[in-house]
Amino acid sequence: MKTVNFQLETLTCPSCIAKIEGVLGKEKGVEEARVLFNSSKVKVKYDNEVVSANQLQELIERVGFEVLK
Repeated sequence: MKTVNFQLETLTCPSCIAKIEGVLGKEKGVEEARVLFNSSKVKVKYDNEVVSANQLQELIERVGFEVLK
């Protein structure tokens, strides 16, 4: 298992948390996804043999959130 952190643009509402955690939680290989609202970070624990950090970033971006580099 690996852990990756993504820094997002500022989150504006609690429903953003549900949206991001929901899409990541459904992804095969993701064990845990937590959004830290106050710091606009996403912490994901995942199996890197099933899914990559780049794929996780793409999922976040597909649901409308910008991942800062």
